Amino acid sequence: MTKSATYKHVDEMRPWSDREHRLECVAVTPEAPDVMTFTFRPDRPGLWFRYLPGQFVTLELPVGPEPVLRTYTLSSSPSRPYTVAVTVKAQKDSIGTRWMFDNLKPGMTLKAIGALGDFSYAKHPGRKYLFISAGSGITPMMSMSRDMGDRSPDSDIAFLHCARSPDDIIFRWELEAKARDMPHFTLGFIIEQLGRGQLWSGLKGRIDKAKIALLAPDFLERTVFCCGPEPFMATVRESLSGAGFDMAQYHEETFQPVAPELPVVVAEHAGDAKPVRVSFSMSGKQAQCEPGFTILQAARSAGVRIGAACESGLCGTCRVMKLSGDVEMNHNGGILDDEIDEGYILACCSRPKGDVEIEA
Repeated sequence: MTKSATYKHVDEMRPWSDREHRLECVAVTPEAPDVMTFTFRPDRPGLWFRYLPGQFVTLELPVGPEPVLRTYTLSSSPSRPYTVAVTVKAQKDSIGTRWMFDNLKPGMTLKAIGALGDFSYAKHPGRKYLFISAGSGITPMMSMSRDMGDRSPDSDIAFLHCARSPDDIIFRWELEAKARDMPHFTLGFIIEQLGRGQLWSGLKGRIDKAKIALLAPDFLERTVFCCGPEPFMATVRESLSGAGFDMAQYHEETFQPVAPELPVVVAEHAGDAKPVRVSFSMSGKQAQCEPGFTILQAARSAGVRIGAACESGLCGTCRVMKLSGDVEMNHNGGILDDEIDEGYILACCSRPKGDVEIEA
């Protein structure tokens, strides 16, 4: 059943917040081999999306008896606020993303949290930019390029993307159009290999200092954003620092589609430290939390489900209300200051200082 098409100006609508909501899929678009873009709108009328270009959302995917949480960077631009989109690549061992490829269709809805993250030119403005990406790490760069193309089309952007083959270049035709339409947008591709019969006149091989300098001769003067697999980003970091680049102007986003195993934390203070009690008000359960362990670990030991995706304080999925007690929280940007003031914490990176009660 389709929604009413009643027209509203943006100032007559309310922003979609970064708390948990549902998104309705409205389009599924192939981009490259094993790469799809999923476009969403709010599942309720009268809302628009407010976020920063380069931020991410966390989706709850009904893969099996227990849903899985996966974090994806938005490839869409907040300058076009009526829909959002994620562009994802399905790896061989992917579970959540493969479910999306096989099952997610227009009209279906998903729970979502976000947008969050500091990887944005809005957080780290510069006079000139160099975007360096590989594979699906192109998505935040595309979000920022689309946003600047709408808001400030004379922005000075050097965009350098690496792919396995010409067919694997995501957004190739749109990027080439930007290079034609935006007066200070320069584009360079590096591919690793050519298939039989494929033609290519650009650079081949792996990224290095020489290729960066060739495609962006003034890279030392630019603010750099980098996203891709960790070995790729390590090479970029080494190339830039070896060339004398000011690494304070370097920003990166780690692409990690699968949450790591929660580490066992050894207590910092041995001897006198004792376990504390963590109470979960909604489930009526309690757990003994050993010194140095997190609220999320205590919840799992008690059989209390708290959603968690990145488990490093980044994605904000494990945000819960702390009803009483004190915790030590060391997060990586996954929670806002006003949420902390309201009493929210991130369970994955919060360690109780004494007895604590959690709304879960």
